[in-house]
Amino acid sequence: MNTSELFDDYGPVAGFDEMFEKAEVRENYGTIHESFLKMGPEEIRLRADSLASSYLEQGVTFGVAGEERPFPLDIVPRLIESEDWQHVDAGVRQRVLALERFLADAYGPGELFTDGVVPRETVMTSPHYHRVVAGLEPPNGVRVHVAGVDLIRDGNGDFRVLEDNVRVPSGVSYVMTNRRALSAALPEVFADHRIRPVAQYSQALLAALRKAAPAGVSDPTVVVLTPGVYNSAYFEHTLLARTMGVELVEGRDLVCRSGRVMMRTTNGLEPVHVIYRRIDDEFLDPVQFRADSALGVPGIINAARAGHVTIANAVGNGVADDKLLYTYVPDLIRYYLSEEPILRNVDTWRMGEPEQREEVLDRLDELVLKPVDGSGGKGIVIGPAASKDELDELRGKILDDPRAWIAQPVISLSTVPTLVEDGIRPRHVDLRPFAVHDGDDVWVLPGGLTRVALPEGELIVNSSRGGGSKDTWVLAGLSEPEDEGEVAPNATAIAGISQSAGPAFDGDTRGVQVQEQEQQQQQQGGGEQPC
Repeated sequence: MNTSELFDDYGPVAGFDEMFEKAEVRENYGTIHESFLKMGPEEIRLRADSLASSYLEQGVTFGVAGEERPFPLDIVPRLIESEDWQHVDAGVRQRVLALERFLADAYGPGELFTDGVVPRETVMTSPHYHRVVAGLEPPNGVRVHVAGVDLIRDGNGDFRVLEDNVRVPSGVSYVMTNRRALSAALPEVFADHRIRPVAQYSQALLAALRKAAPAGVSDPTVVVLTPGVYNSAYFEHTLLARTMGVELVEGRDLVCRSGRVMMRTTNGLEPVHVIYRRIDDEFLDPVQFRADSALGVPGIINAARAGHVTIANAVGNGVADDKLLYTYVPDLIRYYLSEEPILRNVDTWRMGEPEQREEVLDRLDELVLKPVDGSGGKGIVIGPAASKDELDELRGKILDDPRAWIAQPVISLSTVPTLVEDGIRPRHVDLRPFAVHDGDDVWVLPGGLTRVALPEGELIVNSSRGGGSKDTWVLAGLSEPEDEGEVAPNATAIAGISQSAGPAFDGDTRGVQVQEQEQQQQQQGGGEQPC
């Protein structure tokens, strides 16, 4: 391609494009647009190849079906204006506070059921509602220590909430490594913008975890609990442990004694006070959940109930991730906070309500159907792209189990210029901002993970479906700090972290079981997929 072809074949774009408004470049993207034209196609491709090679060499990966792959990072950054980010920041804060209140109520007095805000059955039938933790109050009242709220921009450019992730949302490691990599790949472009920093995330998380320590513990021991090296998000577990300066442990490194959690060390057993766990509820404690779990810590729930250890995020949070509960979040905001939602939901039909179900069944070929417990884009049926046989099968599934499905209109996610094989072309994106709650305040990392659907026309952005990511540049206001470059963690340093060798697999059936369970830990959205 020649220089004129960089953007000449870019459009037309259906929906909202974040760089172009019709044929005109939006003001905030003017400098980036000009810089890319000056570099030219050969230089851009050279820098993109160098960027990809650096990620491969540094081991910035994600796992799909047990295979580690380099995480695709696009060379064109995504920009968000300071005013737009203030709106996102306020909306995410509001949503986290409402979900905190909901979880405390749902596992406590249940006033929202008495007042008719949410049907009791909606919560009690969620597979992620765990009665075993009913009445268990965390030391500082925080259940959602970390949240990831997935957003899209609709055809008008307005941010809307696609789903909530308050179990163990993952992907923040790519936010930090993306920043370092792209600031190095585009130093002159980076220097031309005032960009909010992202490197402070790990210390904000550590401070929140320390504040969540059991009563009377002034200098808590914090650990990151990982399923192990075969988990798809293991890179993130190692990065967070390293940048927080805490131990990375597996379940076999911990043991419960007299209602307390202890860590095996070369000096003997030492107490653990806060566990940032990256293990699904079902695998966390074989005494209370799956008896065959080889990943968890027997007795950890009893230790938490006794007030001797804090589990972050709290067990049972998954009920707030249920896509059926998502439809009630605007009502929860009004009920608990006496405020109108700052960020709107996507319009959604509940299949458990006969009138809504009837309407959707008449329009299956026009809508998007999602399983309420799905993750990573799994199980989603996009009506206009589905065959008659697929729609007939879907109809039967909805009628068999209406509670398991919701429906939404097909929304054309906003597009951002992305370098692909035939040049720079529009590709659909979403955004996952990360919020940290310490009990006194909710802090939102300025930026978040932009996921991009690399295949043309694809609306599902998950990495397991061929998606990649972009560095998200939130432009700093006059009074806001800016990123001075090269301050995010270096992935090469993370690769050197001390890691467990794992169990031996030569004829070891337990070892095979461990590996299988580590790979089952796909926790974000329903499981921990990197995105």
